[in-house]
Amino acid sequence: MTAAIVCSDLSFSWPDGAPVLSGLTASFGPGRTGLIGVNGSGKSTLLKLIAAELHPGQGTVRTRGEVGYLPQAITLGTRRTVSDLLGITAARTALHAIEAGETGEDLYKTLGDHWDVEERARAWLDRLGLAHLDLGDQVERLSGGETIGVALAALFLRRPDIMLLDEPTNNLDLDARKRLYDAVASWTGVMVIVSHDRDLLGLVDQIADLSGGQIRMYGGNLDAYTELLATEQAAAERAVTAASAEVRREQRDLVEAQVKQARRDRQGRRFAASQSIPRIVLHARKGAAQETAGRSRELHSERLQAARDRLEQAEQAVRDDAEIRVDLPGTAIPSGRTVLTITGLGDPRWHPAAAAPTAPAAAVPATPANPPGSPSVATLTELIVRGPERIALTGPNGSGKTTLLRTIAGLTERPGITIRLGAVTGYLPQRLDILDDSLSVVGNVRAAAPAASVNEVRASLARFLFRGDRAERLAGLLSGGERFRAVLAALLLAQPPPQLLLLDEPTNNLDMASVRQLSQALEGYRGAILVASHDVPFLRSAGITRWLRLDRDAGLAEIDPL
Repeated sequence: MTAAIVCSDLSFSWPDGAPVLSGLTASFGPGRTGLIGVNGSGKSTLLKLIAAELHPGQGTVRTRGEVGYLPQAITLGTRRTVSDLLGITAARTALHAIEAGETGEDLYKTLGDHWDVEERARAWLDRLGLAHLDLGDQVERLSGGETIGVALAALFLRRPDIMLLDEPTNNLDLDARKRLYDAVASWTGVMVIVSHDRDLLGLVDQIADLSGGQIRMYGGNLDAYTELLATEQAAAERAVTAASAEVRREQRDLVEAQVKQARRDRQGRRFAASQSIPRIVLHARKGAAQETAGRSRELHSERLQAARDRLEQAEQAVRDDAEIRVDLPGTAIPSGRTVLTITGLGDPRWHPAAAAPTAPAAAVPATPANPPGSPSVATLTELIVRGPERIALTGPNGSGKTTLLRTIAGLTERPGITIRLGAVTGYLPQRLDILDDSLSVVGNVRAAAPAASVNEVRASLARFLFRGDRAERLAGLLSGGERFRAVLAALLLAQPPPQLLLLDEPTNNLDMASVRQLSQALEGYRGAILVASHDVPFLRSAGITRWLRLDRDAGLAEIDPL
């Protein structure tokens, strides 16, 4: 079938000259395509080029039909409403004016055929689990997950011919993710999805692997891709082993040939010295021997270089996906030491739902914190964290998880609850907004650790994959995954190092390899961890020891492991 997206000889570099894509050629046809690759490989940049948010330095992008684009970071205006984010405010205004009796031609032109705009908008909000939102709600009060959900509803409401989704499950709770999966599975147009969500990538029709500046297409979903890639990599590693053995053999043959030639040269000199041979004959024999030796050396050198070339080619076929390699601060906390105490959690005033007064409403039964049929769990009014506990904070979007973490970190105050800290705390926010965009990565880390020298900081940043000139890039020019690593570096390299980590959706902008490495890094961390996340596989790999659930109505409760 005809490709809906065609990228030809596409190149793009950042203003500082750092190349992102060079000579990329690819096409995307009907169906769902999962675009994967390590952080910094250019996935988000490619989507922005297709969406015309960026313009290529070279090459062309052609699209067939209307393009809808969901970026990783959604800019929220302070006065914008849900209706604005859905893109239906003008149509709603015209509809309400017509219903009020106005008959201006411009009103009918603005409304067009969208007489059911509010019903369709509400249907998509309901389908994506956002039935509690009103079209007039201010978007600045939405949680990260609610914002993503509304932006997704806006795209599905528009029904574009091409839909580009950049990490669409970031910040979505488990229920919202399942609803998105259903919407994606039923989509019949062209869809390109950048994601590390294995369940979402299980729904795609093909995988586009962006590696080394080129895209390679694999038919089937992520499981099929993983299986095929494992087979390819096993063959590539066998080829490297065989090529390495060939190089060693050719090196050995070259050395042996040189030793034999040196022995023949010594014998020839002794023979010439002991025989009365005319000088002209001696020179002729010497010249012939040197020519033969030269041909032998050249032959062995050529064979060795050919073996080295084959080894290099075989090594290039073996993927070396960059992963975060972090030695987390070795801060041990005794098991009996209290690092955090929160009291007053039973007071409803602290909850973000109580931020603005609302009209009295009929009583609604509290949502149980545990699934129906399971043993009842008491709502916690106090939370005590002792020693190196690892606590998962789960719950639906808008339930207050981010608010609670920000309150613990001292970034906001909420009435009704009291926070007592017994350890140095490090906070990783959901929106990664703690960096100074005007400073380099090195500059941001030095701001958190002013006593460290530039060389010490650069050496430490190498573990976060910021090597050479990459460490000098401005924070404002980093990709989503790079920004996460820079924030993590500034957090963990701070002086003094944190003994209590507060992590708010830490895997949102990480590729799958980096999620695995982050999990391994957290295994070596000896402080306490409180992590809000909807990524259950990550939470399991992080060695969680306590599971909590925060509900909008039922409050905070301890639950069984997910």
